[in-house]
Parts: sequence; C-alpha cells; structure tokens
Amino acid sequence: MAIEEAASVRPADPSEVPALAKALAAAFHDDPAFTWVLHGDPRRATMLARGFELFLRRVWMEQRVTYTTATVAGVAVWELPGQWKPSVARQLRLLPGMIRIFGRRVPRLLKAIFTLEARHPSEPHYYLPFVGVDPRWQGRGLGSALLAPILERCDSESLPAFLEASSARNRAMYERHGFTVTEEFRLGRSAPQQWRMWREPRQASAGGGALTSAGR
Repeated sequence: MAIEEAASVRPADPSEVPALAKALAAAFHDDPAFTWVLHGDPRRATMLARGFELFLRRVWMEQRVTYTTATVAGVAVWELPGQWKPSVARQLRLLPGMIRIFGRRVPRLLKAIFTLEARHPSEPHYYLPFVGVDPRWQGRGLGSALLAPILERCDSESLPAFLEASSARNRAMYERHGFTVTEEFRLGRSAPQQWRMWREPRQASAGGGALTSAGR
C-alpha cells in the first residue's frame, strides 16, 4: 500500500545502486529536460539507467543523503552543503564514463550541466538534484515522503535548500513544501522552461517541533 511505502522512507544502501538507478530512470524517462538533452534517442531508458548508476556510485552515495523506500519505489538524491559541485579532478574521472553512456549526446549534456552550475547559489544549502518516483507509484504521496528527512534536517540545522524544477507539476509539489521560484530559465534556446527554487528553513513551533508541509 502507498501509505506503508511512504512510511518506509530510509537512507539508501550502496548495494541498491542498480535498483535506485532503475527507479530514477523510470521516473525521468519522459521528463521535459531529459527529453531535450537526449533529443528523442531510442536508447534513452538505457542511457538514463546507466547515467544515474554512474553518478550514484561516483558522487552521490558517498554523501549518505540519498533516500528511498522499502521496495525502492522512489529515490531522493541530495547533496550536502558545499559539496554540490565535483572537483575538476572528479569531473575528469567521470567524463570517460559519460562518453561511453551518452555518446554523441555528451555535448548537449555538458551544456545542460554548465547552465545549471552557472547560476547555482553560493550560500551553504542542501541541494536536491533529483527526486523521482516510479510511474506506477506516482500521485500517492511518495515524493513528499522522500523529501521529508532532509527538509526536516534543513529546519533543525537552520539551513536552506535549493533545486531546479523541470515541470509545472513538480514545481507545484515543491511549493507545497516551502520552496519558492527565484528564476525561470532554459538549458538552451529550444529547451523547455525550468525553475530555480529556494527554501528557507522553517522555524521551530512553540512545541519544539519543526513545521512541516502536508504530503501529497
């Protein structure tokens, strides 16, 4: 049941990387930004799964702020304050894997990454590069449940959070959790509209607990 799955949100384990990548690939298969980057490539599903696996193994899992559910129905990938941008050395180590996976799509992918990084806030914050729910589970509150652990940490540590929303539906969900749009942008001239969004930490309530948004 969806309620049970939402209640099972937990830190992801490194042994689950293939399943995590598969869930993210399914969630983002029809995402407007990825559709533009991969330009209708028939291998998109495979590219996405392999690409997410590369970044999970090489970048995200070591930060220990990736969350999933009991059956890996969805995944939230966060990055710690000050660690959202890989070092030049790490970027160079990632490049061969990106070329193997994305082939001739690499120039457009790199353009997208550079566009995202160019206006990334410098203030310390938790960064959410990806949160995705398997299409079979979407619309049942799992996205909100996956966001909750780190948003609660943001509030307890008095730190903001940042993300880029790639669809109006996702933007609306983030707004329900306290994010506000700071800028509209596009990854390229023909790319779909996206939104940079920022969330200030919420103050503790009189009873000592952090204020939270209702799940969807």
